Amino acid sequence: MVADLIRDAPFGQVVRFITKNRVFLYPEEKADFKCPHDYDRDQAPVNEKVLEAQLDVQTHPQTPDRLEEGNSAMLDRTQSRPIAPTRTPDGRILADWYDTEDPANPQACLLAPIFNWSQLKKAWTATIICLYTFVVYASSSIYISSVELVMQRFGVGYFKAELGLALYVLGYGIGPLIFSPLSEVPAFGRNAPYITTFALFTILSLPTALVDNLGGLLVLRFLLGFFGSPCLASGGASMGDMYSLLYLPYAVAAWVSFAFAAPGLGPLLSGFAVYAKNWRWSQWEVLWMAGPLFLVFFFFVPETQPMTILHYRAARLRRVTGNEKIRTQVEMDRAGITLGSTVKEAIIKPIEITIKDPAILFVNVYTALMYGIYYSFFEVFPLVFPVYYGMNVGETGIVFVCIVVGCIIAMCIYFAYIQFLIIPDILKNGLRAQEFRLIPALFFCFGPTIGLFLFAWTARPSIHWIVCVIGITIYALSAYIIMQCIFTYIPMSYPRYAASLFAGNDFFRSLFAFGAVLFSRPMFVYLGVGKGCSLLGGLSVTGIVGMYLLYWYGARLRARSRFAVSG
Repeated sequence: MVADLIRDAPFGQVVRFITKNRVFLYPEEKADFKCPHDYDRDQAPVNEKVLEAQLDVQTHPQTPDRLEEGNSAMLDRTQSRPIAPTRTPDGRILADWYDTEDPANPQACLLAPIFNWSQLKKAWTATIICLYTFVVYASSSIYISSVELVMQRFGVGYFKAELGLALYVLGYGIGPLIFSPLSEVPAFGRNAPYITTFALFTILSLPTALVDNLGGLLVLRFLLGFFGSPCLASGGASMGDMYSLLYLPYAVAAWVSFAFAAPGLGPLLSGFAVYAKNWRWSQWEVLWMAGPLFLVFFFFVPETQPMTILHYRAARLRRVTGNEKIRTQVEMDRAGITLGSTVKEAIIKPIEITIKDPAILFVNVYTALMYGIYYSFFEVFPLVFPVYYGMNVGETGIVFVCIVVGCIIAMCIYFAYIQFLIIPDILKNGLRAQEFRLIPALFFCFGPTIGLFLFAWTARPSIHWIVCVIGITIYALSAYIIMQCIFTYIPMSYPRYAASLFAGNDFFRSLFAFGAVLFSRPMFVYLGVGKGCSLLGGLSVTGIVGMYLLYWYGARLRARSRFAVSG
């Protein structure tokens, strides 16, 4: 229902807070509410088997084998069944979903394609999160078209003008280290960090378009990246809140496609406008994209974090029953854990794992290299297409569409792989070892090297521009599939630290991209486009070697790692 959608959105929660929960009522707050099961009794039965299973999950993170065993029975579920609350030995009652079809539960089962939220509600929420991600990523490269005009307006060189892009990228690399842990705290959930930072992002886009000094512009661009960052690390987690493990790759792949293609479309969005008007128009476009989307998010996007939904349900049950012993499992697990220690853990743990675990070190280095090469295109394209082929800034922006084309082709390939190979194999054989998900990368890891060398040695006036564009398309196609494989491998191998590792990976990628924006142009100027791209192509060869080593020796590495889960 639309009313429930608005109630669960940030707007509804703000209204409830202001009115002290007198409007947008939940079922527990209505006069006709009948407390289910034994929540209103102090002597709810102790369900030893359920309690043992819950404690076991807390002690042993959910491995693929355990997920398969724990959910195989649910594949055959055909009707709703009540879920009795569990009472711990110390008398606490663990709040849970009321039944297996509880409409408040975004996802009832990790493996089974059975959903408590409607398909429409989940598709709506996922689409808005994808568009939110698109706006933040596109706002990075949308600045590219303004660089030369910024140089003229403020009388600075290319290096200083480029900081408007570089600092934005650095900002959205740092932000997830702080905001991502907040989304795992039940009291906050996904929406609180999303909407708070998105509001600041939207507000700051106005002075960014109006500022009239370079220092202020650079500071504001950094803050835009910083406050736009939560969706970049937590967007995938939001998809995981809603979709079962079997079909989650579709949702994550769609979300990644928005993130991957957005920087490529940024120069196209602003390329013609800035030269028809002025450099500020690229920043006005950020506001025009963010403003309407923020309003839609504020009014119509519900909370997706199951822990948060149960956290506030437990609070309502305590009020309606007067039983202060009603708690959630996560509340009990997090007892004594401060917010500061959570953030500290999220910052330190990825660094510790990266240093101690060769698999994560390779993943971070390889994805950082690919991401840095991606951002180097924003520096080499202006040295190729206007110089060799006489294109203006707007036409050069159109060339970036080849990245989107590569992304679309890659999505078709990857979706076919999931539909015709992965899902039937899981249904027949269960979840295999994590390395099974790396198989597509074994074929496509050659693509970045091929694409870079093709671009490097065909970018010249004597060869039609479409040939070098094909090289970039090959690169984009291959990089997308490789990153999909890697981003599936990480949470399967390191489920307990997945959120921290994704935030850490985002930081490493963004840090290298920050450097790539600044060193790429001097490199291409002094070495030439051919030699400069060949250097990057040579570096990408390390990814070929590393990917095969990870596939062959990944299981042995996990066996020696105290962080990983064995397949």
